[in-house]
Amino acid sequence: MVTRFCLPIVLLVAPLASSLAAQQPDTVRGRLEISPVQPTVTAGDSLKLSVRLLDAAGKPVPDATINMQAEGVGPGDVDSLGYVHAGAPGTVNVVVMGRAPGGKPVIQQLAVRVVPGPAARLQVSNVPARMAPGQRLQPHVRVLSAAGDERSDAVRWSSSASDVVRVGSDGIVEARRGGRATLTAEAGNARAKVAVEVLGAAPAALAIEPAASRVRRGDVVRLTLSARDGGGRPITGLVPSWSFSPGQGHVDDEGSFVPYEAGAYTVTATLGDRAATANVTVGDRPVRRPAELLGKLARKDFFTSEVWVHPNGKVAYLATAMTGGRFYTLDIADPSNPRIVDSVMTSARHINDVMTDEAGKVLVFTREGSPDRKNGIVIATLEDPLHPRVVADFTTDVTGGVHSAYVYTQPKYGTHVYLTNDGTGALHIVDINDPAHPREVARWKTPRADAGRYLHDVDVRDGLLYGAWWDDGLVILDVGNGVKGGSPSKPVFVSQYKYPLDSLYRVVEQEEGPGFIRGTHTAWRHGKYVFIADEVFGNKAGEKLFAGLPTQAYGRLQVLDVSDLEHPKSVAWYEPEYGGVHNVWVAGDTLYVGAYNAGFHAFDVSGELRGDLKAQGREIASLATSDKDGHVPNAPMTWGVVVKDGIAYVNDFNSGLYLVRLGPSREAKALTP
Repeated sequence: MVTRFCLPIVLLVAPLASSLAAQQPDTVRGRLEISPVQPTVTAGDSLKLSVRLLDAAGKPVPDATINMQAEGVGPGDVDSLGYVHAGAPGTVNVVVMGRAPGGKPVIQQLAVRVVPGPAARLQVSNVPARMAPGQRLQPHVRVLSAAGDERSDAVRWSSSASDVVRVGSDGIVEARRGGRATLTAEAGNARAKVAVEVLGAAPAALAIEPAASRVRRGDVVRLTLSARDGGGRPITGLVPSWSFSPGQGHVDDEGSFVPYEAGAYTVTATLGDRAATANVTVGDRPVRRPAELLGKLARKDFFTSEVWVHPNGKVAYLATAMTGGRFYTLDIADPSNPRIVDSVMTSARHINDVMTDEAGKVLVFTREGSPDRKNGIVIATLEDPLHPRVVADFTTDVTGGVHSAYVYTQPKYGTHVYLTNDGTGALHIVDINDPAHPREVARWKTPRADAGRYLHDVDVRDGLLYGAWWDDGLVILDVGNGVKGGSPSKPVFVSQYKYPLDSLYRVVEQEEGPGFIRGTHTAWRHGKYVFIADEVFGNKAGEKLFAGLPTQAYGRLQVLDVSDLEHPKSVAWYEPEYGGVHNVWVAGDTLYVGAYNAGFHAFDVSGELRGDLKAQGREIASLATSDKDGHVPNAPMTWGVVVKDGIAYVNDFNSGLYLVRLGPSREAKALTP
């Protein structure tokens, strides 16, 4: 079994190549010969690396020792025989070391590209079933492998009746005259067909409803186009091209328009040589509020990981990372003076997650990096919330480490822990109705090779589990909701949202090389949306982070509309200009974000969400969490936030815990007589 860790544990092995290289003599008497020189392997397959240590004369060194190790949380791994096992598209960085008997090591790093399997299916959108003569549009096509991994193949188009509908070499579809045609898109051996009808004549009249709107920045205006023929009869099924001017904003193919700036906009719907317009007047969005720091608890000895607040609102639990092996219990009855009351020690280098049940009677925390491999989870009862009493642990088949665990109670099934397995990327479901005797009731994993599977975090709401499955994106399971007949002992797949991580973060690879850390990191369901955040670090960022140096995280938060639970779609986003995203929390109409070195942020997420949340003025407040007495002084690295009774408990990886409250808006104060 391969043990795989995510941040921050993964960053322990990230500096391996540079640290080993530092051991080499000034003049290396030899080199490594690795074949193939530029290795590429298909996801799901394996590739054998052949390595020889050559002396200064270019001759093989007899009895040389060759070792290979994969770095970080890549999409695959390498075994002792030199086989690279590829699980998902991306790059596996392999450190190769050769050593002659009694000699110094010779180190080389090799990037093994993992590519998607052959094109198996195409997803075509933005091609309506009906078009008007002269209408032009650009289809959207995703080329997918059998495993659902996105490819970058050029798409070939053809039309069964080019005089009716023509497709240019640039992929633009043009309706030319009345009639019917079938469009065919092809990539490799995959193909998709779309039937299109072209009207005999252009609509005589077009109109947009509503014709005029008054909204705030960030509000969504849903526009619809009505078309009529010469006799005044409505024409259905037409989908126009949408545009707007002037200013900044976003309009999608469905006519949902969101303005980013105050002012007057004209939105246009075009069908061939016909067009209609609507006027949208936009005012400001006065949501800014001060972030008031009520109190803080700086931690110097260890890095800080997760925080959790007991349901009574008077006790908090603060975990440690990287050789910490403990979590603290805090008295937070006075928010201005959080105090350490007790701590729980365990055999682990890293406690990533700690959480209680809703009743506040039982607590679960995770273990990673235990020197005796006794990782898994630990269960404690809370007769006195300030002094947890450990009653059991659960380690069966999860000794490789547990990164995250979610405690969830359903009246029908009782209380279960939904935990991640660092070693296999599987979900384990553990019954803790008797906390002293936990028992596993189910497992579930995505249909991918173990080497490329990693489950990072889970969120469970209304009997539905939202799993952040790294290379596999967001996966939704029925664990008691009933929509698919699922239960804790029989989780059932509902849907998945997967997206190409390498292309989304191409700039990171350009700046820091292939094989960087990136994946779907966390998920949070709120209303009809699921907020997912990616964790992204360049190859050098881990070394800088743990050396206590300024570093940059990357990453985007996406808002997925799950109104149609089986077809999630991305509708909005937030990406810091400098920094990444990590853990999130939603309370009421406010989204709270731990954005790593971008600090703490809060956003207004009221109403419908579309487009760039920051650009449209939805940011309520921000705070740079740092302290001169932190483990890494004066360097924000905000991990996440938990909200209870209007107070945001913000945990910073470098410096500890901050208690923050959003004050009244300055605009409201200005309007007060």
